[in-house]
Amino acid sequence: MKQFFLTILCCCSVSVVADTHVSNSYVAPLIADFDQYFAGQLTQHDIPGGAYAIVQGNRIIATAGFGVRQQGSIEPVDPYTVFRIASVSKTFAGGLAGILAAEGHFSWDDKLVDYLPGFSFKTKRYNQQLKLAHLLSQSTGVMPNAYDNLIEANLPLESILPQFSKIDPLCPPGQCYGYQNVLFSLIEPVIEQSTGKSYAQLMQERIFTPLQLPTASVGLDGFFSTENRAMPHVRARGKWHDVEVAESYYRFSPAAGINASAIDLGYWLIAQLGHNQAVFPDELLQQLTGKRVKTRRDLRRKEWRRYLTDAHYALGWRVYQFGQDELIYHGGWVKGYRAEIAYSREHQLGLVMLINAESNMINELGTYFWSGMLTAIRQQQTADASETDFSTVQD
Repeated sequence: MKQFFLTILCCCSVSVVADTHVSNSYVAPLIADFDQYFAGQLTQHDIPGGAYAIVQGNRIIATAGFGVRQQGSIEPVDPYTVFRIASVSKTFAGGLAGILAAEGHFSWDDKLVDYLPGFSFKTKRYNQQLKLAHLLSQSTGVMPNAYDNLIEANLPLESILPQFSKIDPLCPPGQCYGYQNVLFSLIEPVIEQSTGKSYAQLMQERIFTPLQLPTASVGLDGFFSTENRAMPHVRARGKWHDVEVAESYYRFSPAAGINASAIDLGYWLIAQLGHNQAVFPDELLQQLTGKRVKTRRDLRRKEWRRYLTDAHYALGWRVYQFGQDELIYHGGWVKGYRAEIAYSREHQLGLVMLINAESNMINELGTYFWSGMLTAIRQQQTADASETDFSTVQD
C-alpha cells in the first residue's frame, strides 16, 4: 500500500527574516491543488515514491512524501528521505565554485590547462581558450554529453580524459552550448588543487553545514550511510523494478554526486532566494545565474516548450523565460532517479521534486505548478493594482 505524508510548515526557522512577495491567501489553495495533483500523478504512473518541498521567501511552506522508498517494502518516503539528485548536483558545484572564486582561490578566467596541464584537445590552440567558466556554463564548445558512455561503462576520470585529445570543440570555447558531465566535473581537481581540501570536505564545510542541510551528503558512501534513503527503480516489461545503485556518476561529483532530501533542497532554495547572505550574498547569486550561453534545445523540451520563450545556461543553473517570468532551473536524471528544482527570485517562490523512478512525468508536475502559480500571481498583481487605482480615484 502506498502511503502519503503531508506537512504544511509555517514556522520553519531560518537565520534571516524577510517579507515575501506572494500572498498566502491564494497560495494555500494552489498548494493544496498541487499536492493532490502530485499524489495523483505518482499513483497514475505507479511511481514507487516521491517527495517535494515548496519554498516561499525564507520558509519551507509545504513539503510532502509519497509512496515507499523501495518497491515491495513498507518504509514510507517522507520529506527527510534522501534521494540521488543527479544533475541538480551541478547547482551545488556552481555555488561552491562561486564561493571559492570570490575568495580568490581561482578566477573564472583561469585556463583549465593551468591546473590540468595534461589535458588537450586534438588541435592544441583550443587548450589555451578553455577557461574555468566554460566548464560550469556548459560552453566548452564540445559536442553534447561527450564520453558519458565511458562514465556509464564505469571508467574513472583518468581513463576518460585522454580521449579528448582525439576530438576538437564544435566551436571555440565560450561561443556555443554543449551539455557536459565529464568536462563539468573538471572543476573538482581545480577546487582541490587551489584549496588543498577534498571536494566533499569543502561541500560539507562551505555549503551543507552553514546552510544547515540536515541529510545532504556527497558520494556513494554518503548515500548508504543514511538509513532513510530511496532506492532506484527502472521500468521493464511495463512495471517498475528496483535496481542496484549505480556507482559510475558518483565518480563525477560536481556533475551528479550529491544526495539530498526535499528538506535539504528546500533550505538550498531559501539560500538561492537571497535569505542566507553570509553564504550567498546577492552579488554572488547574480553572478551564478547570469546568462552565459543560449540553450535553444531547451525550447523544444516536452511539456516545457508550451511556456518557454528563451533559455540559457548560467554557472551550474539554467535560466528559463517562462512567459513573463524568469525561472532559475535545473533537472536531474541518473539511473533510477529524477529530480527537479526551480525558483523565481522576483516572486520569492521555489519548488523541488524528487522521485525514485526514471519517469518523464516530473516534467508535467513542474510545468503544472509553475503555470498555475505564476498565472495566479500575475492575476493577483493586476487585481491589487486595480484596487490601488480605485482607491486613488476615490481619495
